[in-house]
Amino acid sequence: MLAGCSSLQQPVVLRQAQDDIRQPFDFAQGDKAHADRAACGGGRVGQAQCDVLTETNQVHSMYAGWGAKDLERAYDLPVAKGRGQNVYVIDAYDNPNVESDFATYRKAMGLPRGKLKKYNQNGQMSNYPSGSSEWGVEIDLDVEMASAGCPKCTIDLVEANSNQWSDIEAAINEALKLGATIISSSYGGTGVKERVYNHKGVTYLASSTDDGYGGVYPPASFRRVIAVGGTFLNADGGSKRGYSEVVWPDSGGGCSSEPKPKWQKDPDCKYRTANDVGAVAVNVAEYDSYDEGGWITVDGGGVSSPLVAGMVGVAGNSTKQDGGEMLWTLSKADQKRDIYPVTSGSDGQCGGEYLCTAGTMQFGIYSGPTGWGTPHGVGAL
Repeated sequence: MLAGCSSLQQPVVLRQAQDDIRQPFDFAQGDKAHADRAACGGGRVGQAQCDVLTETNQVHSMYAGWGAKDLERAYDLPVAKGRGQNVYVIDAYDNPNVESDFATYRKAMGLPRGKLKKYNQNGQMSNYPSGSSEWGVEIDLDVEMASAGCPKCTIDLVEANSNQWSDIEAAINEALKLGATIISSSYGGTGVKERVYNHKGVTYLASSTDDGYGGVYPPASFRRVIAVGGTFLNADGGSKRGYSEVVWPDSGGGCSSEPKPKWQKDPDCKYRTANDVGAVAVNVAEYDSYDEGGWITVDGGGVSSPLVAGMVGVAGNSTKQDGGEMLWTLSKADQKRDIYPVTSGSDGQCGGEYLCTAGTMQFGIYSGPTGWGTPHGVGAL
């Protein structure tokens, strides 16, 4: 269930900008109006747990959630760029419908035919793992969001045999062999080895979980990984941007137990602080014929990580990244030009600190749930 909706000072209404027939989504009634469930069962101890939540009591229509064109406008993305870039997403198990679902999503969203390549953890484009309808939701979401962030990129899906870290790690190593310079992981848990997320010239991204403040798990907490938090995205016709964002209350973030990178200088966490950046994590349209039978709306860190991975593809800067360092070392002028600050909302109780609360200005525009803010274009990436 979504937590903390009542903590917002004013009701948050999500309204689609693309089509008048899309209905506003009202969170003022709290969890009763907006219930969801974790798509993947199981815990995070010793294995990967996917970070996608499917909304219940929903209308199965592409018009019920944010679409690719909405996201393009909301983040002012120069989507004409990105040709020749590859975005790799790593997932567990197989979604046998992913190619057709990807094509359906692209066509419905008004995008030209896209490029999707699918591999098993040994690099074969056959002999895929056993199917999982639960992880199938995450797989469809990952390839669709990466494609929405970079419509001209090639999306490469590597499917691990299971969600055990030994298989996930094998899939990541295979992606590296295939030439990956952008790798998105929409999951977290204990037990993963940092060495597979520790290669120069590779931009790793990971969702910071759906567990709220303090829910910072590897790989998002690793030094070379860009930790991506979540926001509510609103259509705001009264603003110059046309959109506004507040913290998603379930966004993971805060002070981790991993060593602090030398480029992090915030005062109240002696370990790695998460997140580095944020993006929408609520009410996004997904097409999934394998588990859900068509159009659904979803929430979670599984939205924001592959979406920002696509943006990195547009930026064309993946071989020069070193985790979140670029975001943490932006000048104030660069922040003003390339970042949309998130100035309200919280993902938990931390005494009003910047580690869980946006808008405190205790450490510039930074806050744990959404990092330095959300991308305005791709200049910050």
